[in-house]
Order: sequence, then C-alpha cells, then structure tokens
Amino acid sequence: MKNTLFTVTICALLITSCTKDKAQNPFEIAKNHIGLLTDSTQVKELDAIYSKDSIVRYVSGDDYIGSVNTIEVYEKGGKKLLDLTPRKAKDSTSVIKSVNIIDSRYSTNKKISNLSTFKDIKAAYKISKIDNLINVIVVSVNEINASFTIDKKELPASMRFDMDMAIDPIQIPEKAKIKYFMIHW
Repeated sequence: MKNTLFTVTICALLITSCTKDKAQNPFEIAKNHIGLLTDSTQVKELDAIYSKDSIVRYVSGDDYIGSVNTIEVYEKGGKKLLDLTPRKAKDSTSVIKSVNIIDSRYSTNKKISNLSTFKDIKAAYKISKIDNLINVIVVSVNEINASFTIDKKELPASMRFDMDMAIDPIQIPEKAKIKYFMIHW
C-alpha cells in the first residue's frame, strides 16, 4: 500500500512539474501566445504579466484623434523585449493586435527568432505570402500568425526598385536577415 501511494505521488509530481515548465516559458512564440501574453490578453493585464519587467506606455497625437499607441516592454536592466500595439488606443480593455519581437531570446518551437535568416524561415514554415513594398519585403507565415520584414538591401539589385514585381521565395537569398519579426492577432 505504501509503495502504491508513493508511486502515485511521484507520478503526480512529475506531471505537475512538466506542465508548469511548459506553461511558464516566457520566451516561447506560438500562434496564439508569446510567453504569458496571449491573443486575448487585455492591456489592463499587462502589469500583472510583466510584473518583473518595465512597461512604457507612450500615447502620441491629439487626445481627440485616438490614434493607436505603442506599449514597450523592457527588462528591469533596461533591455527592450517587445513592442505591443493594442487594437484600440487608450482603452484598457483592448486586446493586443500585434507584437514586434525585439529580443532574440524569443523564438518559436522551430527555433525561429529575429536572428534567423530567410533560409531558416523557409525550412521551418510554409511561406503564405510575400508583399513587395518600397524599401522592404514582408514574408507572411500564417501557421504562426507572423510576418518577417526583410530590407530590400538584402535582395539582388535587379529586385530592389520594382515594386510591381511578384517575388517568389526562390528569388530571396537564403542569407537575407530579418529586420522585423511581428506576430499579428
């Protein structure tokens, strides 16, 4: 009887500890969450989620315009982690619309971070769409609700100035670096 009780207790502790470790990874990026931040997190909950970090709320523009404001998250040591954009400006019940990943410790389960190259992204995920803009291209990956911005300086000269050109993933150099890594909800 004592052995059975001991075995059950050990199994329960192992299951509980494994579950806690998975749920508490503050740098994991997935389709519906970034660490403890989820696609349903409200602005008013940020202070609790980032209680060990610093949050900077900068409200720009005129109070009557109601333009979207960016919320910056810093470690206590001063290192910038994330830029958060709420759906509605000046609304504490608004959810987060997009997250710009600044710190390279944030990564997906396939080890994609803002230090990854286009080759890494292409190997890990299916490219959903490529948008050709003035100075950058935006590579979208619907599987994780992400977009990766690549500076056109990373592209061959023949592709840098034609905004009407449809860009195929095979045309992008594998060594092209990510300029911005964004998650959109």
